Amino acid sequence: MFFRPRNWKNALIPAAGLRLIKRLFGFRWKVTGHQNIVRDSGSVVLINHQSIIDLIALAELWPIMDNCTVISKKEIFYLGPFGLASYLWGTIFIDRLNPDKAKDTINKTGETVRRRKAKLCMFPEGTRHGGDELLPFKKGAFHVAIASRVPIQPVVVSKYYYIDYKKKRFDSGYTQIEILPPISTEGYTRDNIDELVEKTHQIMSKRYKELNKEVLGKVENVKYDLNENKRYCSDRTYRT
Repeated sequence: MFFRPRNWKNALIPAAGLRLIKRLFGFRWKVTGHQNIVRDSGSVVLINHQSIIDLIALAELWPIMDNCTVISKKEIFYLGPFGLASYLWGTIFIDRLNPDKAKDTINKTGETVRRRKAKLCMFPEGTRHGGDELLPFKKGAFHVAIASRVPIQPVVVSKYYYIDYKKKRFDSGYTQIEILPPISTEGYTRDNIDELVEKTHQIMSKRYKELNKEVLGKVENVKYDLNENKRYCSDRTYRT
């Protein structure tokens, strides 16, 4: 790892470790939509943001999509071994307290995505949210995609129905990640970026709701109220 710093492959071992831990906790994850992955260029991969568990989503996607990278606040770099590891696997750190510097970093990131055909994974909602609706998207990721002249790769992760955020408890459960068809950024500029943001949000929001219903339909003996976020029984039996 130390002999090839800033290389996305350095994250493959930690990602494998996360996938192992996931199984030990009884989490079952499935990734679909492999045929939609952009292979001939870089892309900006947009993922809905629910909780710290989203790290598992990245661990699932990392070996599938190839050449992935992420953007993170610079404070992460100072979190001991994790910060060092993040640096070694190519995390791009931005200074959120310095808008001009952050903007410059993002512009350089766009060049990296285009030149290296990298898959830049971002959470467009900007904050964690485990509700039934996606939050409005920030524009940062879309600026990168337009500047890089690469497509947007939407990825939807089903709701973690087995996590009770209020009680800080979780049970075993099933999650599905769906890689959606890419969205072209051709013809979009800063002047009409709002249209691209809205289009992407509509596509991901619609599929998020549909996927949640499909996933809950696969879980046997679990009654779940989408509106009140209540779990009524915990028989750990699943259909695939």
